[in-house]
Amino acid sequence: MKSKPRIEFRRSGYDLLRARLQEQRRFIQVVAGPRQVGKTTMVRQVLESLTVPVVFASADEPGLKGSQWVAQQWDAARLAARQSKDGAVLAVDEVQKIPHWDESIKKLWDEDTAKRIQVKVVLLGSAPLLIQHGLTESLGGRFEMLHQPHWTFPEMKSAFGWSIDNYLYFGGYPGAATLIADPERWARYVRDSLIETTISRDVLLLSRVDKPALLRRLFELACSYSGQILSYQKMTGQLQDAGNTTTLAHYLDLLAAAGMVTGVQKYAGDKARQRASSPKLQVFNTALMTAQSGVAPNEVDKNPEFKGHLVESAVGCHLVNAAAGKECELFYWRENNREVDFVVKSGRFITAIEVKSGSRRDKLPGMDAFNTAFHPQRRLLVGADGISLEDFLSKPVSYWVRPAEFPATS
Repeated sequence: MKSKPRIEFRRSGYDLLRARLQEQRRFIQVVAGPRQVGKTTMVRQVLESLTVPVVFASADEPGLKGSQWVAQQWDAARLAARQSKDGAVLAVDEVQKIPHWDESIKKLWDEDTAKRIQVKVVLLGSAPLLIQHGLTESLGGRFEMLHQPHWTFPEMKSAFGWSIDNYLYFGGYPGAATLIADPERWARYVRDSLIETTISRDVLLLSRVDKPALLRRLFELACSYSGQILSYQKMTGQLQDAGNTTTLAHYLDLLAAAGMVTGVQKYAGDKARQRASSPKLQVFNTALMTAQSGVAPNEVDKNPEFKGHLVESAVGCHLVNAAAGKECELFYWRENNREVDFVVKSGRFITAIEVKSGSRRDKLPGMDAFNTAFHPQRRLLVGADGISLEDFLSKPVSYWVRPAEFPATS
């Protein structure tokens, strides 16, 4: 029996990109997100569904790429557009690897706009920070962004028949899904083909990093402490490095931009106080945490502390990927020994979320204190006798944090 194409499980991105490319209006379509989340596969299948000529080029192939190479690909698309009454589409993969790509594309795009040449453009990139910098610096008003996050639980369940326990441990990397019967092989693949490739090619190669060894150790530390609050001073002590907190914060921003780990900031009314707070470390994909943990899948339930961090990190992954796509803002809250695991802000609507990995519901002093201080519109308990982890991860974040979609819960 022929297997379903993978695009079935990224349907929303497929439909949106296809609709945009079929419109009469012209904007540069930018598809950005972490490595190995199906960006290229999705775009290729969209292009195959179109009836207009398509030119697909990848800057990830061997050989030097520069403005001349971009112009050559663009000329090929222009030639195709002249031979078609409906124009043509040019797609450039790994665009961030082309020096000064934004300036070259702005020049060519503006030339086509002036001459009314119907070339529609799709740019793909796996280094969102560099992509965003180029867009805002040179291509303002000319582009639309289509963020592709890590795969969700419903997508992995539909594609591979995964249970919630599979997703909790193995995360949302579709390319590694066929290896889970051999957990050691799966972990090596994640470490070598996903983690190392992302750090070396999307962070170190494309950003200025004066202490690459420190950045790598910071990534490992963030994975080990995912779901936990850790001050920069404590990080410095753990890393045994004389680097200052500004350097660590910068490196954490680079890792976040690559879709690996981030530091969730404390919720406060003052933006400066938020930035100065100790971050709550959070992976974007639980696979990054488990592949380096040394804890086998059948050992998770025997290690309550590890499972607690894993469950909270899974909820955090769901939320942080939504925040990366600008669906919401994500924080945590703590005062003295009272804490709320996640605070989600959607417009003016605030949702406080507490996560429990056990079956027993304890008192929630942190939630009560936060409610008194900030009066959130919604309070949710995930786990225990609240919303099940499976149910929470099965629905988009918008279902839980927007006013009209779910009744208030205490």
